[in-house]
Amino acid sequence: MARIFVCHDDALPDGEAIKVDAPTTAIAVFRVNGALYALNDRCTHGNASMSEGYIENDGTVECPLHAARFCLKTGAALCQPATEALTTFPVALVDGAVYVDVPEAA
Repeated sequence: MARIFVCHDDALPDGEAIKVDAPTTAIAVFRVNGALYALNDRCTHGNASMSEGYIENDGTVECPLHAARFCLKTGAALCQPATEALTTFPVALVDGAVYVDVPEAA
């Protein structure tokens, strides 16, 4: 695993998301109700950026193009048109900075 710097903790307000480019994929990092989550940034239904989606206080994000909803904790697709889950990634808060752990490029 590789640890990728996302941002300083205070740069990601509650209810917001940020996109980070990792070596193998783009990742969306969210803060909802104080908790941090990381998912693959591309919707499994279409070519939409999840970091630009609609973040809900119930721990879900809605795709900005086709209204598919995903669980931030598990990545599960919660409604049509998406049927495939988003990949999740571990998030760490270390010394005031947010990091995401991603598989290393082959």
